[in-house]
Amino acid sequence: MLLIWPHTQLVSDTMDLFETWEDQEIQFDLSISKALKMRNGEKIIDRLEFIEDTKGNSGDKGVLVITNLRAIWHSMTIARISLSIGYNCIQDISTRIVNSRLKGITEAIYIQAKYNGLRYEFVFTNLIPGNTRHFTSFIGVFKAYNSSRLYRELKLRGAILKNGRLRLLMFEKMYSAVNGVWNLSSEQGNLGTFMITNIRLVWYAESNETFNISLPYIHINSIKIRESKFGEVLVIETNGYSGGFTLGFRIDPKDRLRSVTKELSSLFRIHSQTPEFGVHFVTTEQVDNNEPITLPTLPNYDEFEDENTIGVSNTLAAYSVSKTGKEDGLPQYDSSIGLAIETLPDGYTMASLWEVIPSTNNK
Repeated sequence: MLLIWPHTQLVSDTMDLFETWEDQEIQFDLSISKALKMRNGEKIIDRLEFIEDTKGNSGDKGVLVITNLRAIWHSMTIARISLSIGYNCIQDISTRIVNSRLKGITEAIYIQAKYNGLRYEFVFTNLIPGNTRHFTSFIGVFKAYNSSRLYRELKLRGAILKNGRLRLLMFEKMYSAVNGVWNLSSEQGNLGTFMITNIRLVWYAESNETFNISLPYIHINSIKIRESKFGEVLVIETNGYSGGFTLGFRIDPKDRLRSVTKELSSLFRIHSQTPEFGVHFVTTEQVDNNEPITLPTLPNYDEFEDENTIGVSNTLAAYSVSKTGKEDGLPQYDSSIGLAIETLPDGYTMASLWEVIPSTNNK
């Protein structure tokens, strides 16, 4: 793997960021305040009321909030029921004819997703007759997300340069090009060039520009100067979503090393406050009103939130399809029902699959 560097002693200060989980995970039954809390750089693109979660909560009216990182659905009547679906987990979006408890036979949006080795299905039905905005908004934003991955993903050996010039992304600005930067992934190292922008750090080898790395600031955990057998080097640590790499670079002389580190640290700090995720989509409502869509005051719910009594085993069962990349389990006899059934995934029991209300140890 490119640019792997062993641990060394810390010389300079570190800076740490919270990892951007919103587009990387699927979460069930978050409290409404947590589910609707926008992280830095996350923007609400559309908000639709009277959307039924037909797959897991048929018959329950809810609200679908579409941001630049994920889709959030929450019940309009029960505060603890919610979904957060990160776009990076989604494999496909299409339409499907379904039987809605509230609307009958109708066309709905059908989502296939994968997270933590499990495949999930989600179905959302718009209860307003003739309204198809959930189709256009959801699919449009998801396409915008897929076409802007260089803003958010560590890329190795990509076609990011042409004749030694960086292919700039929309909203990207070039700040510095630093020659004479050694990549310390091997004993000899590779001589190359840094390209520093407001969104990412790019390094490429002078002998072969396809030997490169594009590292968005949102994947950086820390930027440091460390002592090594090569002297003082610049060390950049990435977060778990990008593989948890440690990248090492040597820049001579030391004053130049410190100057580049200071510039990177400054841009990293600025970007962490207002990150650019690259997902831009304008709805018809925003064009007509020329105003951004914001969240209203949360409604009054029939139930109070009590996170200590919330179980998710039955929730997972409602959306889960099967484990990804594995064949279905061999049949085995279950004495509780007197039948042979497929082997259940880890963490599931026959009792939990039949629960309507999650069990709790509270008395």
